[in-house]
Amino acid sequence: QVQLVESGGGLVQPGGSLRLSCAASGIIFSRYVMGWYRQAPGKQRELVAGITSGGITNYADSVKGRFTISRDNAKNTVYLQMNSLKPEDTAVYYCNADRFSTSRLNYWGQGTQVTVSS
Repeated sequence: QVQLVESGGGLVQPGGSLRLSCAASGIIFSRYVMGWYRQAPGKQRELVAGITSGGITNYADSVKGRFTISRDNAKNTVYLQMNSLKPEDTAVYYCNADRFSTSRLNYWGQGTQVTVSS
C-alpha cells in the first residue's frame, strides 16, 4: 500500500518560514520524481517544485529564490523549505510521486494546509 504523508504545515506570518516534509512508503522512493503541488481556494492545483531521482530541481516562477525542494532517499522523504512566505502562498500543499515504467505510476498525499497571514 502506497502512502505519502505530509507534515509541517501551519499558520505563519508574512515573511516567515515553514518546512514541509513528505514521508513515502510502499514505493521504491529513489526511482520516483517527487513534487510539491498546491491548491488555493477557487484555483486549480499547480506545481510548486519538483525533484528528479538524480536531484535535478525545477520551480514555479512564483517561488523561485524563496522555496527549496530536497530529498533524502535514505529516509524516503522529500522536503520543501519555504522562506519569505507571502499571503498568496496560502494553500493546501500536496506531495506527489511520479514514475513512468511500463505504465504511469502516480500517487498523492492527503495535503497539508499552509496559511500565511498576520
